[in-house]
Amino acid sequence: MSSPTGPASGLPVRMPRPRQSGRHRRPEPAAAPEGAPALVLAVPGTPSDAIRALAEEVVSIARSELPGLEAAIGFLEGDGNEFPSLASVLTAAATLRTERYELALAAGREATAPTGPAAVVVPLLAGPDSAQMRQVRQALMDGGNTAELTDVLGPHPLLAEALHVRLSEAGLARADRARLFTVATAADGIILATVGGEEAVQAAGITGMLLAARLAVPVMAAALDQEGSIASVAEQLRAAGAEQLALAPYLIGPELADGLLDEASKEAGCAAAEPLGAYPAIGKLVLSQYTAALGIAPQQPQGAPSL
Repeated sequence: MSSPTGPASGLPVRMPRPRQSGRHRRPEPAAAPEGAPALVLAVPGTPSDAIRALAEEVVSIARSELPGLEAAIGFLEGDGNEFPSLASVLTAAATLRTERYELALAAGREATAPTGPAAVVVPLLAGPDSAQMRQVRQALMDGGNTAELTDVLGPHPLLAEALHVRLSEAGLARADRARLFTVATAADGIILATVGGEEAVQAAGITGMLLAARLAVPVMAAALDQEGSIASVAEQLRAAGAEQLALAPYLIGPELADGLLDEASKEAGCAAAEPLGAYPAIGKLVLSQYTAALGIAPQQPQGAPSL
């Protein structure tokens, strides 16, 4: 039991670490504001254990960047307790906020009636996809319209970094263009594969320009869900002189239908990198969308200039 002057005798005392002095001291990490709405990650696609693990890793990264963050995961095609639907997660967030307020009043504490959104919904999508976003908006309505919806994660320089890493992991690009070594399988033309039609292709093209600057090779975006798009872009790159192509999915993973990437790889006649997955930049961008919606700004990650 604690006394007015500190912890009771025999209990460990947790002392705060002293702040570094001087102009080179580390900035204090931001923390989630008290009473801030929950971050709810909207996960597209058919739920599975692998997709849930990916989403949990993304949320874990976001939490590590903003201590005290309350976060949950809602699936657009959720089927119950194992994979809760986005609408049910939003309803639960609104209910919990009301219950906390009522408990505070019952305990005799001063409390302000909750206002504003009970949650901020961040779609787990690298680029725009009108069909998926329609599902997200419908879930918000079904959940009682108590949440605020952010934009998708891209375009952003951090996504170009993530694409570069995935290509290098597959042996399709140099890990660091400044190092003087060669990769025998390095591509001299990149197809940036996305889903969501022409709007998604145009948005992917912006990140594609950033990737092209990193790799010093041409990058062109194509839609996996538009017939002939992949083959057409592959033909254009080869006509421009590229001899060894690579397919880079501008996708996180859950939104990618089974077999679609393999079919595109065969259509283009080239190897493919893995989707972006739970690369650390994804969690940071999810948090960035959340904090932007709340008007708070945690420390900007190094190497992440704004567009």
